[in-house]
Amino acid sequence: MQIHDTVTISVRHLVEYVFLSGSIDVRLNAIDTMHEGTKAHQRVQRTYGEQDQKEVYVKADIAVDDLLFVVDGRCDGLLGTEPLLTVDEIKSTGGDLDRITEDGYPVHWAQALFYAYMYAKEHEQAAMRVQLTYVQTATEEERRFAREVSFAELEQYVHEVIARYAPYAQLRRRHEQARNESIRELAFPFETYRAGQRKLAGAVYKSIEEGVRLFAKAPTGIGKTISTTYPTLKAMGAGMLQRFYYLTARTTTRAAAEDALLLMRDKGLHLHAVTITAKDKICFQEEVRCEKDHCPYADGYYDRINGAVLDILENETVMTRSVIEAYAHKHRVCPFEYSLDLAYAADAVVCDYNYIFDPRISFKRQYAEMKKRTALLVDEAHNLVDRAREMFSAELTKAPFLALQRELKGVHNEGYRTAKAINDYFIALRKSSDGVPHLVERQLPEELVALADAFASAAEQALAAGISGSGTLLDAYFNAQNFIRTAKLFDERYVVYIELSKNEVRLKLFCLDPSQLLQQMGKGYRSHIYFSATLSPVSYYMDMLGAGEDDYTLAVPSPFAREQLDVIINPLSTRYHDRDESKLPIAKLIIKLMGERPGNYFVFFPSYAYMNAVYETYMELKEWSTPAGDDSDAEVLLQRPDMSEEERDRFLDTFQAGSGRSLIGFAVMGGVFSEGVDLAGDRLICVIVVGVGLPQLGVERNMLKEYFNEQGKSGYDYAYVFPGMNKVLQAGGRLIRSETDRGTLVLIDDRYLQSHYQRLLPEEWKG
Repeated sequence: MQIHDTVTISVRHLVEYVFLSGSIDVRLNAIDTMHEGTKAHQRVQRTYGEQDQKEVYVKADIAVDDLLFVVDGRCDGLLGTEPLLTVDEIKSTGGDLDRITEDGYPVHWAQALFYAYMYAKEHEQAAMRVQLTYVQTATEEERRFAREVSFAELEQYVHEVIARYAPYAQLRRRHEQARNESIRELAFPFETYRAGQRKLAGAVYKSIEEGVRLFAKAPTGIGKTISTTYPTLKAMGAGMLQRFYYLTARTTTRAAAEDALLLMRDKGLHLHAVTITAKDKICFQEEVRCEKDHCPYADGYYDRINGAVLDILENETVMTRSVIEAYAHKHRVCPFEYSLDLAYAADAVVCDYNYIFDPRISFKRQYAEMKKRTALLVDEAHNLVDRAREMFSAELTKAPFLALQRELKGVHNEGYRTAKAINDYFIALRKSSDGVPHLVERQLPEELVALADAFASAAEQALAAGISGSGTLLDAYFNAQNFIRTAKLFDERYVVYIELSKNEVRLKLFCLDPSQLLQQMGKGYRSHIYFSATLSPVSYYMDMLGAGEDDYTLAVPSPFAREQLDVIINPLSTRYHDRDESKLPIAKLIIKLMGERPGNYFVFFPSYAYMNAVYETYMELKEWSTPAGDDSDAEVLLQRPDMSEEERDRFLDTFQAGSGRSLIGFAVMGGVFSEGVDLAGDRLICVIVVGVGLPQLGVERNMLKEYFNEQGKSGYDYAYVFPGMNKVLQAGGRLIRSETDRGTLVLIDDRYLQSHYQRLLPEEWKG
């Protein structure tokens, strides 16, 4: 038999593809939630004898048809002595062990039988004993099932299972051949490179080739998406990569990545690309409730998913939200889970930062070999610093546990007791606080962590018994699990922040410096490409994003002529205590500018409160100054914090060129309209930025300031100035988007004349 290709795959991934069945059910139903419980595993492994082995790595080459499957894994235990060794596979559950039968979980038997076969093949064993050990996490009760299997039976079984996986593997092989050929023939999708594009593309390719991180500051309008995706594809065609993730913080930048992939598809690229849309946005049901009794797309999901995956991969390449929704309807599968399953098969995945860096929801089925052949393209990378702080922080509040204490009384004793214990802890904390509104501590609250651990175990039992109540229990369970997980990360880079009021207590494990944890979560990937128009100062972002000594930096100059942008600095104080006095001058300036040069304007503010105050002043002034019967005055749009995606789209669609009427949009810096928005030409002729974007003074920001001061850095810059000025640069970057754009940028604040702030402005804004 001639072998044409090698398929490297883990045992678990292989058997789950073939045997996984049933429904999606987030209630932790015992039948659906067998999981690898580390504590349970370790407890069982401690009972092994002296000659027994644990965590035994096994690997085998298995030829099926014209494919060579390189399968590996790690079995929990190898027990006894020859001639009959036992492979022990441990599974833990929060449910009732009486509901588990010997033949209940074919996927678990498959995993254990594969381990037995691989060990027997390597060590020439005539037979093996295979054992499943189930452990109840709360009671520590155990149940075992065992079988004795000959090597011939093991070999036949393994080949039959792989034969069921082979059609998918063959599809992937055919696709990869077509993909690589199309990449080799793919030319840069535009006639010429813009100034700076070739330099950025070359740096991306070199960074992937050398397996390092790149921190690239590349100006708005250069075409960063094409300049990063195109060289990454070429690296894939050269055999360096198997896939890449295009990571974004916003829907608008996700759309830019999709557009780039669609453009290259139209130029001949054959690539499987998947966009992951947030569950609450893509869910087909009115209520997001992932339970088989409430959602037909969750009911029987795993029985239909393999067919759905094969269908879409055979017929589609760039799988955007609309494409995924169409096939999800066709196969009656949950569109969100469908997109996650497709991500493991895709060559490119467009998704939020969370799916790589957030320990709660990152892709779980990525093994080390896969990561080595994967690159991360991190768009608008300046956003990752604060997002990472959120990912690595966790909090618990008193109110849900008081509600659960009442809800579970007489219904589930252990759930009631553990919820009450957490509520009592918060009551005691409030009593001991002497009426102060907040506390900051450096020590991990070990007692609360232990209480959360006990509650999580009790909640798991209650949920497995079908007790879900109002949904508070499930939410509290996930919050407790996140709190426990974050407590394991707690070190000198964390503080405990406690907020106290008459009716609520909130305790947060607050991550001050996420750099080391970002390094850990990103470990193993071949290359990280961090890029943004506002990665400035680059030393700050390299520090906060976990750069190493061998990593590269790149600063691409603006491709646009200085004459395209007219910059005006208005030295009016916008500090908090001066804002009432500044409202009228700002409103008058807007009216003056629009009178001198009619067109479409954006005015960005540091907060909604300030924006609304100036908006009201502007509207009063405009009404007073507009003659009766004159309908030529500007149309005014106002950003709201609760705008839906459709409302945001309508807001931006209003910015059209040649309407004959001026338009002004009031918006906030750091919001959805200040990043990733492309209004080229006369769709936008002026941007006014009010203030220097500093975050509002607060306890958490002051904690950051103090922490970085202690580290010998400029705490005020790290906590306030750098994040604030980044918002300014993003907002101003909406203006010049192409070689033909012209516009006026107005910076309103006297601090723009100070050298400390001046040095953070782009060269093309100075002078």
